[in-house]
Amino acid sequence: MTFVKSAKALVDAGLVQDIGTLDVVAERYAIGITPAVLDLIDRADPEDPIARQFVPTEAELLTKPEERADPIGDLSHSPVEGIVHRYPDRVLLKAVHVCPVYCRFCFRREMVGPQGLGTLTGPELDAAMDYIAAHEEIWEVILTGGDPLVLSPRRLAGLMERLAKIEHVKIVRFHTRVPVVEPERIDEAMVEALMSSGKTTYLAVHANHPREFSPAARQAFKKLFDGGVALLSQSVLLRGVNDDVETLAALMRGFVENRIKPYYLHHPDLAPGTSHFRIGIEEGQALVAALRGRISGLCQPTYVLDIPGGHGKTDIGAAKVSGGDGCFTVRDWRGGEHAYPPE
Repeated sequence: MTFVKSAKALVDAGLVQDIGTLDVVAERYAIGITPAVLDLIDRADPEDPIARQFVPTEAELLTKPEERADPIGDLSHSPVEGIVHRYPDRVLLKAVHVCPVYCRFCFRREMVGPQGLGTLTGPELDAAMDYIAAHEEIWEVILTGGDPLVLSPRRLAGLMERLAKIEHVKIVRFHTRVPVVEPERIDEAMVEALMSSGKTTYLAVHANHPREFSPAARQAFKKLFDGGVALLSQSVLLRGVNDDVETLAALMRGFVENRIKPYYLHHPDLAPGTSHFRIGIEEGQALVAALRGRISGLCQPTYVLDIPGGHGKTDIGAAKVSGGDGCFTVRDWRGGEHAYPPE
């Protein structure tokens, strides 16, 4: 099996004609494409929506003034290494900062990859678990990163065993690309590890285009669901990938057909070198509005913006956003108002 992890490997795999400036991109942002993703890419289509998500381009070298290394304010809400505590009743637990693939629009692209923040050390993980245990308001722990499912079933089971001992934690949620991009990792041992805490386990599947629902991915979803894991979706609204109503409708129907409840459709974050993926809020609102009535209520996601600066997510398909012509005021969950894009 061929894993693409360098600019040269992109050429060898026939994904680009020559390296050009891609070695410069690779020095800053990790490259990772799995065999499963390679099989999905149509090399005859220069605008292929799968390739656009994973194959780097020189457009990533352009950083706009409003873009920032930590676009959603993870670091400002991290009381100990590996924990992000932005909302009262839930925390992120970032045990690893590596992924099987590296999305070119990733909002944590400055933190993930071989040159990123790395895997938590033993003492760092102990401190993270101690923080969760000490804060009885924490009802849900969300494992993200990086991709938590790059961990072996043995290591995942170890994490879940530790969470099982914290009585006030009732929900464990995983955010992952693995069922789509490395579906062979979803086996009996992995499912058992995910369920081993005795807590209610949710898994948010990240996919952005209906072609990502390969037969192998569908089988992985089935193993997870049949094993007792509740499935949610998360997608990013991306120019050139899913920014038309037919593609979005097919994507959301695909989730529902695989017993995955559509959850969040994210407006792209202000990560460095990602402006070529972003669409305007008004364009996004029109696309989401067009889904209403066109497809079942089961298929409707919530269109959200993660407000820069760590103020949390807000529903920008609703009354929490106002303005136009690229300048908006968005209201956070506490009622605070913020300019978007930030000055």
